[in-house]
Amino acid sequence: MSDKDISLIAHLMRRAGFGAPLEELQARAAKGYDATVEELLDPESQPPMERDLMMRYKVDWLSQAGLEGQQEEWAFRMINSKRPLQEKIALFWHCVLVTGHAKCEYPKQQSAELDMFRTVGMGSFHDLLNGLSKDPAMVFYLDNCMSHKGAINENWGRELLELFSLGVGMDGEFNYSEDDVKEASRAFTGWTVTNSVPRYPYGKYDAKFMFDPRDHDNEDKTFLGETGNFNGEDIVEIIVKQPATARFVAATYTTSSLPTMYKYQPGRTLLHKT
Repeated sequence: MSDKDISLIAHLMRRAGFGAPLEELQARAAKGYDATVEELLDPESQPPMERDLMMRYKVDWLSQAGLEGQQEEWAFRMINSKRPLQEKIALFWHCVLVTGHAKCEYPKQQSAELDMFRTVGMGSFHDLLNGLSKDPAMVFYLDNCMSHKGAINENWGRELLELFSLGVGMDGEFNYSEDDVKEASRAFTGWTVTNSVPRYPYGKYDAKFMFDPRDHDNEDKTFLGETGNFNGEDIVEIIVKQPATARFVAATYTTSSLPTMYKYQPGRTLLHKT
C-alpha cells in the first residue's frame, strides 16, 4: 500500500471518527477505502464497547449522580470504540439537540440520551425526532413535563421548530409562526417523565418517558397548515415532510452558519427522503 492510501484513510478516520493509530490505518488501507466506509456505516457489525477497565477503575460511572464518572466513560468510549462513526454522530447530535447537566436531574439522564443518539442517530431523522421527543433528559430540560392541557409551556415546542428541525427561516421568509409554536406545544401535552420507583426516600432512579392521556389536549390543532386532533407524533410527521427541515438539517451537518442553501442540495435531497 502507498503513503497516499494511508493518508486517505487517515483523513476518513478523522472525519468519520476521532482519528486512528498507524497500525489501524495500515490495516484499513489494506482492506480498502470502500470496505472501510461500509464498515463504518454498519456499526452493529463491530463488537460493542468493552467496559472492563471502566468497571474496575471508575465504578461511579454507573451512579445516577456521578457526573465525573459519566464524562470519563463517554470520553473512554469515543477513544476506544470499535464503532467510531456511531460515536461521532452521537457527539454531533449532542451538540445540536442540546441538553445540559445543569438543568437535568441526574447525569445518567444524559448518558441515556447519548445511547438513544447511538441507536437512532444514523437512521432516519423522523425516528430521531420521535426519540428526542420522548427522551427524559430533553423532556425535563425543556420543561415539557411542566406543559399541561390548558396551561402549555412553549419551551419544547419552540426549540423543536427553531433549533432542532425547521429553523426560523431566511431572506424575510419564516418557516413557522407563533401560532405553530403554540399548536405544537398543545400537541405535546401529556408527554412527561416519571420514575420507575418513587423518588424519595428510595434514592435516584432512571427517569422514564410517560404519556398521561388525562393531561393531553384532545382538541383540534392547526399546525403548518394542517388541522386535526394531533399528538406529538403527528407533529413530527408534519415537520419531517417540510422542505425547510431538509434544508436546515443539511446545513447543520455541514456548517454552524446558514450560507446559501444551494450548496447543500445533495444533503437536502438525502435528508428529505429519510
